[in-house]
Amino acid sequence: MRKLLVTVMAAVLGTSLTACGLNVNAALPYDVKPGSIRPVPSLEGVPVTVGSKDFTENIILGYMAELALSAAGAKVTDLTNINGSNSARQALVAGQTDVSWDYTGTAWLSYFGHDKPIPEEHAQFDAVRNEDLKENGVDWLDYSPVNDTYAFATTQAYAQAHNLRSNSDMTNFLKQHPEEAVFCLETEFSSRQDGFPGVQKEYGFPATTVKTFGTGAIYAAVANGTCNFGEVFTTDGRIGGLHLRVLNDDKQFFPQYNASVMVKKAFLDQHPALADVLVPVGKALDNDQMVELCKQVDVDGKDAGEVARDWMISKGFIS
Repeated sequence: MRKLLVTVMAAVLGTSLTACGLNVNAALPYDVKPGSIRPVPSLEGVPVTVGSKDFTENIILGYMAELALSAAGAKVTDLTNINGSNSARQALVAGQTDVSWDYTGTAWLSYFGHDKPIPEEHAQFDAVRNEDLKENGVDWLDYSPVNDTYAFATTQAYAQAHNLRSNSDMTNFLKQHPEEAVFCLETEFSSRQDGFPGVQKEYGFPATTVKTFGTGAIYAAVANGTCNFGEVFTTDGRIGGLHLRVLNDDKQFFPQYNASVMVKKAFLDQHPALADVLVPVGKALDNDQMVELCKQVDVDGKDAGEVARDWMISKGFIS
């Protein structure tokens, strides 16, 4: 692998990418050699523009797609780091990007406007795929085990001391020790029915003290003992960096947010080999790996593209 000239994109993307029109055209800044992903004759030289949202996990996923497609022979344009979920989605729907990772729960609840999630992840995926195909001509490739949903977390030390691995464990413990029911939550989560009120009703745990924080501050608040339990996202790199334990949502209350590649059906019909190249990459990931990859960026300060490249090499997808 030879790292080529890195394209300066972050500042430009933050100001010039909109849902109305993308005016950045940047080549992938890495020279990629095949590994288990072999050159695909039908993709040789095919222009493919890859977009992503503007948070760490989605940027990493975008780079993984770019590296995989480059190894297969496609001519990749890098449009990762589009500012805002809706803008990234609209860019794909409008045909300004060809490939983009998104999340089943985001589509079902935010893009399509449904009030209630579907608890089982495969059923949620099928419902999202069917509706997006019918309404927007957007197909979803088979989903990854990566599920970036809500959860409660505590420190590894606290979890080990009280034998906590699931929300049901937490509930049983807090019913016996309600003085320990100190939660840190973000403002919106604390009032939404698919957030704290709903999950508390589902499990029946007490909440003696609730403290409100910005999303990013919750991780540190749990780590430093300000609260015993905090609302987190299951693949956030700070989970690993701060030695937190995510509690299993064993009653599957929270929506499923499995990551999946979106692509316009017309483009996929022209280039069906895209699925053969991209789906195995998603299937090779899980939440534990994604936490570590995000940690390398958000805690250790590594470049997201390099983190994606190193992981792709470690899995043998590229060389």
